[in-house]
Amino acid sequence: MRKLCEEAAITLGVNLPRVRRNYMLATALITGLIVSACGVIGFVGLIIPHIVRGLVGTDHRRLLPFTILAGALFVTWADVLTRITLESGELPSGIITALLGAPVFMYILFKNTLGFSSK
Repeated sequence: MRKLCEEAAITLGVNLPRVRRNYMLATALITGLIVSACGVIGFVGLIIPHIVRGLVGTDHRRLLPFTILAGALFVTWADVLTRITLESGELPSGIITALLGAPVFMYILFKNTLGFSSK
């Protein structure tokens, strides 16, 4: 069905590569604003549900408890890793969550199934 929608959009004169690029830019800017306002918790809230959905499925009765558990474990282990990294000082755990979460977020964003790729 997606192919039919793309063909209809092209027939109507929509420049799909430009629209996709604009949506990608808007998504990146909005995500940056959310992370800057919410910090670590906002970034974890963006990434962890997508990872857990891939592992346990889309049924929200199972998804919500596993997402809560996975988010708590992720933040806890990020904090442990920051405490181990610098023994003399304290490193913000947001740095570790960003280093681990940003590549995952980019993978999710550029995945073909979301329709953001150039195919």
